[in-house]
Amino acid sequence: MSDLGLELVTGEEDLDRFVRWVVTTDMLDPSRYLSGGELVLTGLQWRQQPADSDTFVGALARAGVAGLAAGDARYGGAPPDIVEACRRHRIPLFRVPENIAFAQVTEQITRNLSTGRAADLSAVLDRHRQLVSGGGLGSVLELIERDLGMRCWVMSSTGRVVAGPPTPPAQVTAAFVAARRLPLVLRDDDLRYSLFAVDEHGTSRAADWFLVFGGDCTEWPEERRALAGELAAVVSLERARLDDRQSAEGRLAQELIELIVSEAKPAEIISRLELTGLGPSDTYIAVAAAASEQTLRPGELRGLLREILHGRGPAAGVVDNEAIALIPSSPDVVQEIQRAVEALAPGLRGSRLAIGVSGVVDGEGLRGAVEEARYARRMAAGRDRPVSVVGHDELATHMLLLASVPDEVRRMFRLRLLDPLSTYDQENRADLVHTLETFLQVSGSWTKCADLLHVHVNTLRYRIQRIEELTGRDLSRLEDRVDFFLALALR
Repeated sequence: MSDLGLELVTGEEDLDRFVRWVVTTDMLDPSRYLSGGELVLTGLQWRQQPADSDTFVGALARAGVAGLAAGDARYGGAPPDIVEACRRHRIPLFRVPENIAFAQVTEQITRNLSTGRAADLSAVLDRHRQLVSGGGLGSVLELIERDLGMRCWVMSSTGRVVAGPPTPPAQVTAAFVAARRLPLVLRDDDLRYSLFAVDEHGTSRAADWFLVFGGDCTEWPEERRALAGELAAVVSLERARLDDRQSAEGRLAQELIELIVSEAKPAEIISRLELTGLGPSDTYIAVAAAASEQTLRPGELRGLLREILHGRGPAAGVVDNEAIALIPSSPDVVQEIQRAVEALAPGLRGSRLAIGVSGVVDGEGLRGAVEEARYARRMAAGRDRPVSVVGHDELATHMLLLASVPDEVRRMFRLRLLDPLSTYDQENRADLVHTLETFLQVSGSWTKCADLLHVHVNTLRYRIQRIEELTGRDLSRLEDRVDFFLALALR
């Protein structure tokens, strides 16, 4: 801006500083009103003696200003003590001729800064426009590589390339999941890669996406590090836009899962299955997942299960903090899930993830498959491992038998035995169903059952008698105990 007539007095080596704003002051110590990056204009009214120059300029240096411009009106130029103070504190000093008003300087610099900010904003909006117009994340990454020479990938915690070149650097997924702190610089021979979380503080590491940039972020200028944060925000918005829970297909999948675990009739389930695009004549596998200590919120758990099963077109939903998905049958799905969750284990931060997988069923056997997967998931949760997967072949034989029984038969069998007890419990605030379950778990031992329930043996005998009266069964008979055991397993 040569037309302003500013003349540099000292500070040639610091002329690359970025001017963020313009401030006019004549306070001896204006540091409390400065935040860094300002060009300070002063008429030198604060200078009463030479020592004041070091006080004033020192305050500017501590505040991190970009430079100082002193007017000629009072002294006809900057006194030597001000020049020396600026040289000592490395503050560029400019002379403002007497015929140039501070308002004129402020107006012109502000206009230039506004133009620069508008250009920056235009670039940001252009990236967003590309997303909205269907260019997607790929076009944004191409823009970054073209303009800045930075190769970049967007990846999921399972190692899927969401956007970017098809072949990502090796080991980046394991490094991201296990990293104690982010961003992380990964060294691969002579190459460097920088890893950033997309939503480090809002999403569990095991369920988050991450960015991989070519280069060492510790050597980047501040503007480039800011770009990483901006890109993370854009990716986070795109991930939210792609969340299928907001789509008609996602809502239908949630409703299908809720129907399967409810009392809905098989015909209703089949009709909803067709609405989701799944064929009733095809064969399916059910998968159930739950995390301990609520490390993963239900939405994150559902998203993670879909990510693990990506490419299989899962229809997924959440019921009682348990994620459940239906996928077309595949012979190697248990092994694939096992490999995926073992790689995710470090990202769980001490929590545990349990997954159960059912056998193959057709559309009419979906309820049995879901119950089988949930039962397998409970078995997996009982194992002392960070991650555990239990497949269909590890289940007890009675669960395999129950899964093969038609839905309506299983529902009526369960209702006939347990509905009288559940109704009695609700009306009388009793605990007959839990008492029955505990009694069967200890193989009918009166003493052990009373101890577990924290009641007297006579109280337990009264409860068992009430169960027998309400159901017309005799719990001293093995066949009646087996019926109750199977009915409880069908809940």
